[in-house]
Amino acid sequence: MPVLCAFLISLSVTTVQAQAGQRQTAVFGMGCFWCSEALYERFMGVESVVSGYAGGVTVNPNYEQVSAGDTGHAEVVQVTFDPAKISYSQLLEIFWEVHDPTTLNRQGADEGTQYRSVILYANAEQKKLAEASREAAKKKFASAIVTQIAPLKKFYLAEEYHQDYFRKHPNQPYCVFVISPKLQKLEKSAGHLPAKLKR
Repeated sequence: MPVLCAFLISLSVTTVQAQAGQRQTAVFGMGCFWCSEALYERFMGVESVVSGYAGGVTVNPNYEQVSAGDTGHAEVVQVTFDPAKISYSQLLEIFWEVHDPTTLNRQGADEGTQYRSVILYANAEQKKLAEASREAAKKKFASAIVTQIAPLKKFYLAEEYHQDYFRKHPNQPYCVFVISPKLQKLEKSAGHLPAKLKR
């Protein structure tokens, strides 16, 4: 019996370690994906952030179609992360901190259903955590939260020229006047955020 117990304990530890090493993905919509990408990739434990489209009905949409507002898709980012370094719950906390979830179909001057606030969950656990985080976030905002929480049916990768946009075009007006101030604010508030920034 002691040998069996030791084996089961060893197996359990090995399983946990294997799971800890597995990468997971999260999908969030919080306005223009150029900005969302630049914000999330600043955190330790986040291994990649790619821009794309999700939440709609059109198959293989392109930017022009999504911008027209007829596809039902939102501009989103797919975040690949190491759960041993940053958790899905922490990513959700960041989500509520770095955008305004109380403005319907709009973030700043960007307006349209493609800019809606949305969390697209991959499984039941993500759904549970997303709903709990939204409930907790209500205490932070005077206005009602309009963020949608829905199942992720399909993530469509955006065109190559949208990927790493801020890194490639830091002097583009949108990057200078919209993204850069948000990143500066992020740096100043780093001590209040649930995860550490990359240095």
